[in-house]
Amino acid sequence: MEKPTQSQSETLDPLAEIILHLVRQRGPDKSICPSEAARAFAESRARKNDPPDLWRRYMTGVRQQALFLARQGHISILRKGKPVDPFVPVKGVIRLSLPRPLPGTEEPENENGQS
Repeated sequence: MEKPTQSQSETLDPLAEIILHLVRQRGPDKSICPSEAARAFAESRARKNDPPDLWRRYMTGVRQQALFLARQGHISILRKGKPVDPFVPVKGVIRLSLPRPLPGTEEPENENGQS
């Protein structure tokens, strides 16, 4: 697991650390489902008698931390495969990835096909 810097690890929520670890592990142009982060977090805290769907109680926290990370520029929140603005309400099914430019904000290519 890629460790955040010391100042980051002191301020990041454990859920945020798991989200960052998973999107970095998945790599560029790939994404994770928020439930993957919730499951990983629940697995790390599970006790013997916990129900198998313990991860579900962490989904709200994962979405909140994903918004925080997206607003800081650490990840992108995707809807239908496209990044969405984390400063407007995000509803429905989402995925999380390494940062991507918002639609309409990409740099135009020059005539050689380079940015």
